[in-house]
Amino acid sequence: MDRRGDIIRFGVDGWKARFDEGFDDEGVARVADALGLVWADAAPGATIYVGFDTRHGARGFAHLVAGILSSYGLSVRVSDCPCPTPAVAWCCSRDEAAQGAVIVTASELSCEYGGILVRGADGGPLSRRFLDEVEQAISLAPSRELGAFEECDLVGPYLAELASHVDRAPIAARRPRVVVDAMCGAGTTHLAGLLTELGCDVVEMHVEPREDFGGIHPDPHDPWADACEQAVVAHGADMGLLLDGDGDRASVIDEKGNLLPARVLVPMLLGNLVMGHGAHGRVVTTLTCSACISREAERLGCETTAVPVGFNRIYRETLDSDVIMGVEEYGGVCVPVHLRERDGLLVCLLAVEMLARSGKSLTQMTAELEEKIGTMCYARRDLRLDPAATQAFRNVLPGLNPGTLVGKEPVEVSHADGLRAQFDDDSWVLIRPSRTSSVVRVYAEAPTASVRDDLITEACDLVRNGI
Repeated sequence: MDRRGDIIRFGVDGWKARFDEGFDDEGVARVADALGLVWADAAPGATIYVGFDTRHGARGFAHLVAGILSSYGLSVRVSDCPCPTPAVAWCCSRDEAAQGAVIVTASELSCEYGGILVRGADGGPLSRRFLDEVEQAISLAPSRELGAFEECDLVGPYLAELASHVDRAPIAARRPRVVVDAMCGAGTTHLAGLLTELGCDVVEMHVEPREDFGGIHPDPHDPWADACEQAVVAHGADMGLLLDGDGDRASVIDEKGNLLPARVLVPMLLGNLVMGHGAHGRVVTTLTCSACISREAERLGCETTAVPVGFNRIYRETLDSDVIMGVEEYGGVCVPVHLRERDGLLVCLLAVEMLARSGKSLTQMTAELEEKIGTMCYARRDLRLDPAATQAFRNVLPGLNPGTLVGKEPVEVSHADGLRAQFDDDSWVLIRPSRTSSVVRVYAEAPTASVRDDLITEACDLVRNGI
């Protein structure tokens, strides 16, 4: 995910770096050259889709990528405007001639960063093997030959397909007032325009082009969601919708200005898919997702599969046709019938449809959900250690098997993704060293905040004592 000197390293889905630390024409050309080499060797003449967000120089970088890919004999189609990552992925997934996609974006990172995300033929993530092959093909002296490419509308067809996933009638009948905050990112104007077309009364924020994102990070969580929360109350809106910088993740705000946590929003969306759309099948979550999701899945008659952290793990499960939803711990949602990738715009549309169908407020819907499945208190704490200490903990982690934590005896202890202890009241704690930095992440959930905090504190002590 970074570049040290002349070495470019890929993260789980591409390359991200600060503009003052290597994300420039030279670095972008090197990555594009390697992608062109690998893709052209695997599928000569295949189609590649290219999109870009609203960051500094993004359109120019996208055109540079497109020109280099084209020089390898690939057929390249480039968005004619800033566009959400899921729009590019969806267009790629619907084109039988497509081999993959490139999106110039750093998603929710601050304005100091640029990035290149890479997607496969079905719009989903690519394998580590593929990314390693591209990484190894990165040259210090890439080809700067540029070929011709086609600019086209990637957003229009995607938005039309999105609209087909919701019932227009209840939305048009209720005409909910919605505050839309795309956080100066790639979803700006696109989501608001679609909701207006569906019959919503829309107030849009952060519409003006701002390469500094108006001083916020395009991350749909507090504190960056504060302005939208305040706007919902000020405008008397029924709900607020936030998109991250490239539109693959979203958050929802209730009419009182409260950001709905994933443990509330995801079960609501699942209920809408099952009860409103007749969906039935498996729900795939990460091991760090709230127990509220699996409780609601069980109540609705759906099986839940929990996998280690990382969207690639969720994606692999979606290759089976029985998966109706994939969920990350902070609310990134994939609905495979639409796309095997996260799509924040679809989340927003489903949330609006669910509200319109209910005839209630989000506050009322939250209370009713908690009456059915209960409530849980969720938190994460990051322990920042030096590299040697982090590695030392990784070494001892497989041998840790605590008999009790905060006086509670686990009913199950798993080392599938760090150390996870599960208790009989659905509370749990997970200790997981980061794969990319010197951080140990500690997650916990319990029926009360005090038990949750005690679990986190004791787990942090376990880390420190284990080094």
